[in-house]
Amino acid sequence: MAESTIWWLLAGTAIAIELITGTFYLLMLAIGLAAAALAAHAGGSMTVQLVTAAVIGGGAVAAWSAVRGKRPSEQPASSNRDVNMDVGETVHVDAWNADGTTSIKYRGANWAAVAAGGTVHAAGAHRVREVVGNRLVLEKI
Repeated sequence: MAESTIWWLLAGTAIAIELITGTFYLLMLAIGLAAAALAAHAGGSMTVQLVTAAVIGGGAVAAWSAVRGKRPSEQPASSNRDVNMDVGETVHVDAWNADGTTSIKYRGANWAAVAAGGTVHAAGAHRVREVVGNRLVLEKI
């Protein structure tokens, strides 16, 4: 069996395992294995093939780690407007209970609501900061 065939089989195996496990880093390593297969097609020695696989695969993993590290962390689903359509909506609070809760009419239903930390318990317009379970967390506008 040709050396390039072995590299292609290893690359395919890494991709198959990546599809099963969802580990994106295996895909980066598969790029290195494919680069080694191309080096074998070009007639490179086994040393050149191994160094190519290590440098390209390791470099791709390092580059992906650097890209992921620079991205801002995602918001939790309870306060992410892309996940929860209620976040950012405006509601009206008539009065607050002594325990810091209130009941408001929102989207045609009664909702339990609490004030966000550091928010004054005052009647009036509030914005939904997040949804925790079946409670809205409100901040004064």
